[in-house]
Parts: sequence; C-alpha cells; structure tokens
Amino acid sequence: MATREEARHQREAKLDELHEKLTGAVERLVTGDDWADALRFAARFRSRSFNNVLLIWEQHQAAFEQGRVPEPFPTYVAGYKQWQQLGRQVEKGQAGYQILAPVTGRFASANPSDPASWRRLNRGEKPKPGEVVRSKMVGVRPAYVWDVSQTSGDPLPEKPEPRLLTGVAPAGLREGLAGRIEAEGFELLWVPHEGMIGGANGLTNFETRQVAVRTNMGDAAQVKTEGHELAHVLMHGPDAEEARQHRGIGEVEAESVALMIGAAHGMDTSEYTIPYVAGWASAVDGKNPVEVVQAAGERIRKTAIDILDRLDTVQVPDGTPPGLDRDTPRRPSERPEQRSVASAVEAESELEPAVGRGL
Repeated sequence: MATREEARHQREAKLDELHEKLTGAVERLVTGDDWADALRFAARFRSRSFNNVLLIWEQHQAAFEQGRVPEPFPTYVAGYKQWQQLGRQVEKGQAGYQILAPVTGRFASANPSDPASWRRLNRGEKPKPGEVVRSKMVGVRPAYVWDVSQTSGDPLPEKPEPRLLTGVAPAGLREGLAGRIEAEGFELLWVPHEGMIGGANGLTNFETRQVAVRTNMGDAAQVKTEGHELAHVLMHGPDAEEARQHRGIGEVEAESVALMIGAAHGMDTSEYTIPYVAGWASAVDGKNPVEVVQAAGERIRKTAIDILDRLDTVQVPDGTPPGLDRDTPRRPSERPEQRSVASAVEAESELEPAVGRGL
C-alpha cells in the first residue's frame, strides 16, 4: 500500500500529465477550423469546463484511433458510479478519460465582509455560533469519466433533439434572444439593410443602448447575428478593456458564443466563418496564443451557458446521460492536496476520484 508521500507524488504526476495534455490540445486549436470544431463540441458538453471538454475530446480521439470506441466523438460521459446508477457498467479494459476535478474547502467567518476573517474548517469541525460558512475551491485533483460507448447495460432514456429546416432558426430562439437583449436594458432594432449600420450584419451601441440587426439576410443568419450581438452586450461593455483594446478578441468571442448557441440548437453554422485564432490571439501584448485561447474558451462557454439556460427552447443534450441524478452526493476525497493549476476548472461534482481505475 502506497504511503501518504507516495500518493502525493502520484497525484502530482497525474496533474502534470493532465496539464501537458491540456496545453497540447490548446496549441492545436490555433487554426480557424479547429476552433470552430472545438466550440461545436463544447456546445454538446456545455455542463463541463472548457478545459475538461478539451481533455475529453483529446483522449476520446486517441481511444477511437486505437479502436477502443466506435465513433470519433463522445456522446454522454459520466463517472464510474454514475454509470452504475443508470444500470450500466464500464466494460473491462476501457480506460477512463482523465480530467481535472475541484478540491473544495469549508471556510467560516463571523464577519463575512472582511476577507481576512475567514478561516478554514477542519474535517468534521463545526462553525462557532454566529459564523457564516462558505465553500470555495482550493485546488484540483485528477478524476475519471467514461463515454457511454465504453459501457454496457440498460438503454438510456431518450431526450428530444432539435430538428431544423435549412435556413430557418428554431422555434422560440429569435424571441428568446430578443427578450434577453431587452432585459439587459438594450433596445433591439431590426433594420432593412447593412447600409444603415456601417455595412455590418449587426451592431451594438453601448452609448445609445441599442442593438441593430439587418433583415436582408436569411432567418437563421439573422438569429445567429442576434446571438452575436447579445454576446457583445454581456461581454464587452465599457469595463471590458482588453476586448476594446483588441477588437479582434471581442469579435471572435462574440462569434464563438453565437456558434455555440446555434450548435446547441442543431443549427448548421458551417457557412459562418470564425476568424483564425492565431490572428487575434497573437495580437495581444504580453500573452502567448495558448494563454489567450484558454482564457477566451472558458469565458465563451460561461456566456453561452448563461444565455442557453434562460431560453425556453429545445436544445441538444449537454453531455450528461439522461436519467442521471446530478444531486447524488459524492464521496469526499481523502486529504486532498491544495494545489493550484493554471486555468483550474470550475466545480464538477459528478466526477470520480482518479484512484485505482483506468490507470
């Protein structure tokens, strides 16, 4: 049995390995086609952090090339015990996909407004009378998930998938995006032609609090542009200094959000072009393209989710197996290491610890 020190070194090694995989995946995104593919993929796995989406994608591709899975893209992924909850079992010899799971700690304070007053509670320790308790991420640990194609057992419940006629936006999407734009305090204007908005498809004006979209293009293109401008509203206000200094960043972020919104509704976005990531990423002083892509990817995903979660529309599944209870309590990890990792992922409570499986 490994000692505590040996277990710590093993965990450190796994985190280093995951970081190398992630960096390699991001480096390969610095082309327009790869960026578009990654965003379409992220739209189907939007419940997970952008970094973990890339890790799953990278490892599933390798499994496909090795003949361990039948399709090049995963459909549903979950932890070992979660598949068992659904009446399915990971097949013998199927290695799980390593991802980064959060390590959280409980903190207490009698004066929450004072950052220095918070103290971490030990396991089982109760707060003092009058103290407020909050949890926050203090590090990450390796964890495993498996695609449904790596399991066998009971069939999954079917979920409705959007069906879209070419050139037509899905029912309710135009109205839903319009409602969100107006809820953010902007007036939505549908203008007859691009000559009224400087030759653009759409335009967001933070001074007049107006969003304009031209109507002399197809229905799907209008709605895609509506999503693009809503992303500007949410992401690129007067305080977004970096995007305002480098317009390319703001334009690619907005177009990427629009692509994810469309992909989540089954829309064919192949006719829309995302500018080459290398072009805008390399223009940011003091950062290399990998750093910019990592930062943009998670911002794009969170903005797209914020929009999608408030829409009353039929959307493609988010990568969580149908019928899975997301509120199932997870087993606490044993003495987790408090280690920060660049671009650490947000909480994904359904993950299995990377212990003893798929190694």
